[in-house]
Amino acid sequence: MEIKRNGSRPSGKGPADYFTGTVRVDPQFEAPEPARGRGASVTFEPGARTAWHTHPLGQTLHVISGVGRVQLWGGPVREIRAGDTVWIAPGEKHWHGAGPDTNMVHIALQEALDGSHVAWLEHVTDEQYNAKLGG
Repeated sequence: MEIKRNGSRPSGKGPADYFTGTVRVDPQFEAPEPARGRGASVTFEPGARTAWHTHPLGQTLHVISGVGRVQLWGGPVREIRAGDTVWIAPGEKHWHGAGPDTNMVHIALQEALDGSHVAWLEHVTDEQYNAKLGG
């Protein structure tokens, strides 16, 4: 057994290669091999978002506070709110972030396949982000 004390995992700024806007990532856990789970709390300031990306074994997002947006490639932009849980299937190209006028905090959970948790792709354009909400 290993106990990671609160404050032992430093917060980090979401890198500009993978995020637009102000994003803070607070690691929650990363299980040692052979386990492959990882979790983080991610805080998005208004308008901030991830780049398009995929996860080899899928991703679960649980919104803790605020109002955000999520979109699958080719699908509508969807609103997500505190208490919502989103499942994104393995390999589905997607992005997620805050609403234009509100912050959003979510817990992101994913597993690694062959050591990889995520494949980062191109940035979400302002036009994509500001598309009319659907579904």
